[in-house]
Amino acid sequence: MACPPSGSGSYTVVIIPLKTSLYSVDALRFYLWIKHLKDLEKEKDTLWSGLEFLEKARLWYLQRLEENRARTGSASCLKNASEARSCLLRSRIQQVNGSLGSIMSEPNVTTSSNPTLPEAVADSDLRWQNSVLTQEVSDKNGQISVLEHEKGALLEQLDELQTHC
Repeated sequence: MACPPSGSGSYTVVIIPLKTSLYSVDALRFYLWIKHLKDLEKEKDTLWSGLEFLEKARLWYLQRLEENRARTGSASCLKNASEARSCLLRSRIQQVNGSLGSIMSEPNVTTSSNPTLPEAVADSDLRWQNSVLTQEVSDKNGQISVLEHEKGALLEQLDELQTHC
């Protein structure tokens, strides 16, 4: 018989002695029933952990929405700061979606293998920094390309001037 203890989310199993042999069909059924209850308890714990994670994600999204509304209300936002925030938001959304996907695809895995909230934030910050650096490198490559094109045009003009003189 399963009895929930006070103040705890798990159950204590009280084993009722069987009147027949341990190798009987009743003993096997009882063992399988207890095993099934244990599996259901693990699944319940995983689902509660998933719900807790979803609630944290929901609160995070609501906080970002409020910050975004406050930012769009003020006209003094800079374009680069807005792009950086957008990049950070995109990175965190991808991280949350990845975590949700792993929870949905592996429902029997406990969340102890998932990163803790500070680890997830640190990971998200690193992803954001990586995205910002990648964007800066891309911008610099674009500038180099424009400068090389201008250099080529100036060299052609110099050749034309030298041939006419």
